[in-house]
Amino acid sequence: MSTNASSNPIVRPGGNVTTQNIATKQRAVAFWHTMIGKKIVMAVTGVVLIGFVIAHMLGNLKIFSGPDEINTYSRFLREIGTPELAYGELLWVVRIVLLICVALHITAAAQLTRMSQAARPVGYSVKREVETTFAARMMRWGGVLLVVFIIFHLLHLTAGVVGFQPGQFKHLAAYQNVVAAFTLWPVALFYVVAMGALCLHLYHGIWSMLQTLGWSTARNQRQLKIVARVIAIVVFVGFSSVPVSVWAGWFR
Repeated sequence: MSTNASSNPIVRPGGNVTTQNIATKQRAVAFWHTMIGKKIVMAVTGVVLIGFVIAHMLGNLKIFSGPDEINTYSRFLREIGTPELAYGELLWVVRIVLLICVALHITAAAQLTRMSQAARPVGYSVKREVETTFAARMMRWGGVLLVVFIIFHLLHLTAGVVGFQPGQFKHLAAYQNVVAAFTLWPVALFYVVAMGALCLHLYHGIWSMLQTLGWSTARNQRQLKIVARVIAIVVFVGFSSVPVSVWAGWFR
């Protein structure tokens, strides 16, 4: 009696694992292509970026403790993980993760905008104002300004290739570099304006994130908005206090 080969498939070692991996990847891709998937990606990456922003702000405020404190902190960030890791290696891992989060955050935001526009291809004959906030209306342009600021900041106070005279930027001399950078009022003003955009972005972003993750209810909505507003204002004041203090001549 003949046997149909297809009724008795050969099971190869690892075959099930490979099939499961492919199925998982396909589900992940399908999830990414949905609006809710993109919103969740924005929320998760937003949590990572908000955590970094707060930690970075706290680190910057060490400048008020004097040059030794902030310079030691700058050295610590590069030596953490040694000797298991090379000098500055862990810091670069953190930077790469943050850049990936920024890229995913921006990509999801841009694609969500296009999907929303595609869902309403014909504009309204009469444009009506809907209930919104200034922060919500400024999200797009504020996001563009923040991207420009991030690029400038990396080239400025991280790499020292712009905004300094030749030989003026010193590695690990965070205090001296910050004082030299913000003595120029246009640079200090640009940082403060960028922090204003960050404040608005954080307020609306934190509130949207809480809604996406299902933490917002009719009962706690007002309290969560206050929390988002307080975090945004604290971040703005914390970051802006450094360039303002240097430009005002409080640091030498």
